[in-house]
Amino acid sequence: MGHGGPGGRGGRGERAERVFGRGDLPLIVLALIEISPRHGYEIIKAIEERCGGAYAPSPGAIYPTLTLLEEQDHVTSSESASGKKLYTITDLGRAYIEENRAQVDGILARLDMFARIQAKHALPERVRQGMHTLKHALLLNKTNWTDAEAERVAAVLEQAANAIVDGQ
Repeated sequence: MGHGGPGGRGGRGERAERVFGRGDLPLIVLALIEISPRHGYEIIKAIEERCGGAYAPSPGAIYPTLTLLEEQDHVTSSESASGKKLYTITDLGRAYIEENRAQVDGILARLDMFARIQAKHALPERVRQGMHTLKHALLLNKTNWTDAEAERVAAVLEQAANAIVDGQ
């Protein structure tokens, strides 16, 4: 993947500022460590996975963030058997996450949305156009949505979905 600007690499020229807002990176790093103790590289990979592979923060963004969290007593580090630093959340870090739970949830929702947008961009143009046409056909349907019509349309959509999944 090419470099996406300061703070990481990203597909389609995404920059870190578009993925994370000011102060978001320490919170998401801490939230990931809350789930389970991690090495710096594991944090980078977890964020990359959460973004659908379209963005990964650089080590130059993650390791200073881990140092900051350690200085704030939000995490501790210990050397693992592999010789790498393993970061673990502290009680103070857990309390900080709880105080900022709404912001953490918002960041995670944004990352999920970012991943969905990237996945949509990965679709062939012809498929995206077909999705757009289907959406408009449903929204522009001027008929009254009787129960029978709703069932008919739902059956057609489910049949199409099943055919796509089955490769037919």
